[in-house]
Amino acid sequence: MGARNGCVALVDALLLSLAVYVSYALRFSIFLEHAAAYGIFEAGPLYVAAVMFSFYAGGVYRVYWLQTSIEELLILLKAYLPACAVLIGLYVGTDVPFVVPRSVMGMLFLCGFAFLTLSRLSWRLTLQEHNGNPRRRTLIVGAGEAGVLLARDLKRHDSDFNVVGFLDDDPAKLKKTIAGIPVLGTLRELIGIVGAERISDVWVALPSAPACRVRDLLNGLLSLKSSVRILPSLQELADGTVSLNKLRKVRLEDLLPREPVSLDAEQIGQLLHGRTVLISGAGGSIGSEIVRQILPYAPAALVLLGHGEFSIYTLLEELRERACQTELVPVIADVADERAMEEVFSRWRPDIVFHAAAHKHVPLMECNAREAIRTNALGTWILGRMAGRYETKRFVMISTDKAVNPSSVMGASKRIAEMALMELQKDYPQTAYMAVRFGNVLGSRGSVVPKFERQIAAGGPVTVTHPRMVRYFMLIPEAAGLVLQTAAIGSPGRIYVLDMGKPVNIAEVARTLIRLNGYEPDRDVRIAYTGIRPGEKLFEELFYDEKHVEATSHSKIFCAKISEEGRAEITGMLGKIETLLGEPEIASSLAKIVPEYRGSGEAAGEK
Repeated sequence: MGARNGCVALVDALLLSLAVYVSYALRFSIFLEHAAAYGIFEAGPLYVAAVMFSFYAGGVYRVYWLQTSIEELLILLKAYLPACAVLIGLYVGTDVPFVVPRSVMGMLFLCGFAFLTLSRLSWRLTLQEHNGNPRRRTLIVGAGEAGVLLARDLKRHDSDFNVVGFLDDDPAKLKKTIAGIPVLGTLRELIGIVGAERISDVWVALPSAPACRVRDLLNGLLSLKSSVRILPSLQELADGTVSLNKLRKVRLEDLLPREPVSLDAEQIGQLLHGRTVLISGAGGSIGSEIVRQILPYAPAALVLLGHGEFSIYTLLEELRERACQTELVPVIADVADERAMEEVFSRWRPDIVFHAAAHKHVPLMECNAREAIRTNALGTWILGRMAGRYETKRFVMISTDKAVNPSSVMGASKRIAEMALMELQKDYPQTAYMAVRFGNVLGSRGSVVPKFERQIAAGGPVTVTHPRMVRYFMLIPEAAGLVLQTAAIGSPGRIYVLDMGKPVNIAEVARTLIRLNGYEPDRDVRIAYTGIRPGEKLFEELFYDEKHVEATSHSKIFCAKISEEGRAEITGMLGKIETLLGEPEIASSLAKIVPEYRGSGEAAGEK
């Protein structure tokens, strides 16, 4: 027993002695000089000795009591009860030379435990009040089940946070106390209460609230200096449990105007259950999320095709932790390697292919046009032709909004890939080929968000190409889910377009991220405009003309019509691609295959 717990034991002995006297005094209204007649000097030392011995044997003095919680008090109770049981047996069942009234025994045991418990709690409270780090005043938005569970979880752990109140719009809860914490007001009063109560931390616990309501609340909190954390939505809480470790920082996607996407799980399940599915680019942002979302539908096998060994290894380790019954097949190969693709298809004969492998970095591909065409165009042709040869049922390619009126080599290469699929559809009608176009995805490795985060962490400046540049944004899980839905409902030989919502101004994204990190744009962190880079446009398009798009059975998925003139151009694509790869200046020859292609110089000058 260390010196600190030795002091604790001494205090315990004194408190137990006090409990003996208090219990006798409460029963007989006596003072110390009259206590001898009631056996206090015999029963008291026996009680103190029995409890102290039980505490020592039960490990009570090996506990760090300055962080007292329910768990520590349970240890105390488990050691206290055996001592009480022994004393009851001794007092009642044996011929002791003194009599302890039963009423005194009951009060003695209750007083003793109460004194011991209060002493430990007072030590903890005193420590928290006088240590160098005062507890952070915290407000929980939402006094529903999730908010109350957070507050209770906080009480079970030693923490730097002190919840001073709830906010809730339920009139029945206003000015009431829940879990010992007052409901201070409604959500409309948030800003005023944060100031009046000197709140340093705001926790938003509204997992079942509509996304638009949470988004408006979070946008309002950006102007405050308080730290804001959020409990994820019920969809994100995979295991359904609510605890402190589920709280996370507010992310950019929490603030964007995105409506929730509903999927027809039955349709998708009919497509995927028991099938062999190949995903190219499986280690990438979109490819890996497609894999994760396919897994619950219990396919027979997942062929994880990728060019980077580490990303495939990381994904494989993640999937194996789920202990699923699906066979996981890692394949490291290049989609433009025809011989390697032949081996993969001849061995595994996939029923469905999701083709996500591609080079996507626009400025980088301007300097590496040959590789962009080889991977994005030739790789798609080779993979698609193998799917036709081995009678794959569905082939779904991930395309991009940059394939519409392309101004970059990357965009043009993806447009060629789309055209290649349309020709393959004529050659292999038993396979349903389709492409799915969408814009930028938040959180991907090529997204502007990680770059902005790094620049903010370094103190700025945050570099934006143009103050009027806008882009479509989508969440990775949202995009992957809609790709699966498209695969389930899509028709052969079609190009589908996902509803990306409204385009977002990139400069506003930068300002929002700066505020999320606790700074003020252009005061704490500067925004610098660098000019449009080669291959970039001020805005992207999802289709050529609104007249050339039609609805599908899903409100978030549209079908782009291909004109008869466009269909006439989709012939001899393999020869065109091979000829293009043989050109000394690939970029300048792209318009021979993609008439709507405009070089980076023209795109950079658009208004």
